[in-house]
Amino acid sequence: MIRVGLRRRPTTGSVAAMDALTILRDWLLPKLDTRPFILGLAGAQGSGKSTLAAALAADLAGRGYRAAAVSIDDFYRSRQHRRALGARVHPLFATRGPPGTHDLPLLLDALARIRAGRPLALPVFDKLADDRLPPQHWRRPGRIDVLILEGWCIGARPQPTALLAHPINALEAEADPAAHWRTHANQALAGQYQRTWAMLDALAFLAAPDWASVPRWRAEQEANIGGPMNAAAITRFCAHYERLTRWQLATTPARAGLMLRLGGQRQLTGSTDGQSGRQRNHGAVANLPEQP
Repeated sequence: MIRVGLRRRPTTGSVAAMDALTILRDWLLPKLDTRPFILGLAGAQGSGKSTLAAALAADLAGRGYRAAAVSIDDFYRSRQHRRALGARVHPLFATRGPPGTHDLPLLLDALARIRAGRPLALPVFDKLADDRLPPQHWRRPGRIDVLILEGWCIGARPQPTALLAHPINALEAEADPAAHWRTHANQALAGQYQRTWAMLDALAFLAAPDWASVPRWRAEQEANIGGPMNAAAITRFCAHYERLTRWQLATTPARAGLMLRLGGQRQLTGSTDGQSGRQRNHGAVANLPEQP
């Protein structure tokens, strides 16, 4: 899901004229004296981060910046690699999403190339096929001034080990009773993921109102892309993300440079500037549809 601002404009229903884009853009612009600039944009599944990232890239492109929006989802390991990881470490690693299922050496190399102004190839992940496309289908943008790296786990910190002991949902209780999967994912998060987040110049966070909204948003996203998952499959799929999503909702607002608070319909309800502490409340406007 790579969106390069120089080539793509927001589609119908995007957030180009909405409060969320305006607040994010106005917060970001004074920071762009340093280039290239890498912005992390975090948010739960279905929160509208992909739409917002694409709209921001297009807005910046209109202001003369060479901007691109890239999803961490495009850096998922191949299906074959994840199956091998599932066989070697734990079967739940065959499902994309949790820390440990991303190709971080590839992502770190891409970020380093952007920093150095060197040519790069950005992978493309096909979610319907659940696999990375061959390199001939990868994107090759030119020099980038501003990269927006969006994703559900951007900026996440590992949990204290004591919090891993007890399962938080049926998936963990049934498939990971010994906490092996979640411990391995937490260890992965403490390693190369933190080195990746250290390359971000700033972090913005789309804060869902609660965990209950996330599976519903994910179901809407599945319907939009014509995906194969039914309600039970979506519930199980989202359970892979529940632990870390809850942890992010509890801990990321204190570290984000900008927090955009969402209501149950993805409407913007408020924002907080992490540096100044300034808070703004908003009416029930600016829904953030999630792009497929």
